[in-house]
Amino acid sequence: MKLSPPPYQPKNTFTRWLDDRLPVIRLWHDVMGKGYLVPRNLNWLWNFGVLAGIALTIQIITGLALAMHYVASSNEAFNSIEAIMRYVGFGWLIRYGHMVGASLFFAALYIHMFRGVYYGSYKAPREVVWLIGVLLFMLAMATAFLGYSLVWGQMSYWAAQVITGLFSVVPFVGEKIRIWVLGGFAPNAATVNRFFVLHFTLPFVILAVVGLHVWALHRQGSGNPTGIEVKKAEEVVPMQPYYIAKDFVAICVFLLIFCSLVFFYPNVFTDPDNYIPANPFSTPAHIKPEWYFWPFYAVLRSFTVNFMGIPAKLWGVLGMGLSVLVWGLLPWLDNSPVRSGRYRPVFRCFFLLFLADILLLGFCGKQPAEEPWIRLGQWASLYYFAFFLVILPILPLVEKTKAVPSSIEEAEKKRTDA
Repeated sequence: MKLSPPPYQPKNTFTRWLDDRLPVIRLWHDVMGKGYLVPRNLNWLWNFGVLAGIALTIQIITGLALAMHYVASSNEAFNSIEAIMRYVGFGWLIRYGHMVGASLFFAALYIHMFRGVYYGSYKAPREVVWLIGVLLFMLAMATAFLGYSLVWGQMSYWAAQVITGLFSVVPFVGEKIRIWVLGGFAPNAATVNRFFVLHFTLPFVILAVVGLHVWALHRQGSGNPTGIEVKKAEEVVPMQPYYIAKDFVAICVFLLIFCSLVFFYPNVFTDPDNYIPANPFSTPAHIKPEWYFWPFYAVLRSFTVNFMGIPAKLWGVLGMGLSVLVWGLLPWLDNSPVRSGRYRPVFRCFFLLFLADILLLGFCGKQPAEEPWIRLGQWASLYYFAFFLVILPILPLVEKTKAVPSSIEEAEKKRTDA
């Protein structure tokens, strides 16, 4: 149930005139102000959606500044970035801010998604909110890959070579798609131009989808850690000032971490090989993507045997694709009537194992494509898919859940007494 607050009422002649012609104050009131009510028991994990938005804003601002000086050419791309670092005023700050911002964006996004899984944010009536969020995740992954390729260092070049090479496994038309994407038989000047245009455009698409995501969320109202729908006016508070103030504190901590990384450890997430200009005739000893792709890269490498007449490479591509798309199936895979992991002790154990499994997949994705990392990645991939496709559908049939309080007020009273 979503409680409706009193509608916005302009207080003077100017605000009445403006509201009649361009209701921007009404929009703020309804979306971020006193007109939007949120459950009063939200914890700090609910701040990571806003933090992902702050990181996205940093990426767009720094990206626009970089685009003014970047040369989309296979001969000059790497040199133009080095020139930005050395000769453009505060160019080093802009470039490092863009690099670190990408990592912090995905860190906030992953925490936001894991919070959604644990607290059942994908369950009715918020399935569309979840699906739009998964779409945002896929758009962010595509944008990050394109941006990583634009550096045109050794690791970027060969990552582009490997990832675009996956198109070739599509029967009949795969090689034609790969050539069309690259603009040739290998990454070249046309590739840089195409990737640059797409990388520049997609963030604005993401912004539009973020607006759709927020709209869908506000249609149903925010969930909360108990998974219990709001029933009384006493269980909600206005977004402004209560949670705006809480978001402000989280943003300050986020910016402190961001500045610390930019000024002291800007290359902590960067492979040293990417400071070497791209060389099509020299393959790096170990090709790997950025850290936020490692779990999915490990899934890709886990398929090593041809099966049912289908090549292992195609199985790997299908597995990697499914490892992303399966997040969108969560509303239909988990049919438990209890939303929150607080009241599902068995689910909580499997979920903690799932988090450990993601970390193991990421570690395996970072390592060379050799034993024992391939075998470990295979076992970790098996549990990854089992969690979504086996454990979540079966668990509601056998799990004994805790008693769910009848209201948020009762749940908070029990926690306080405990």
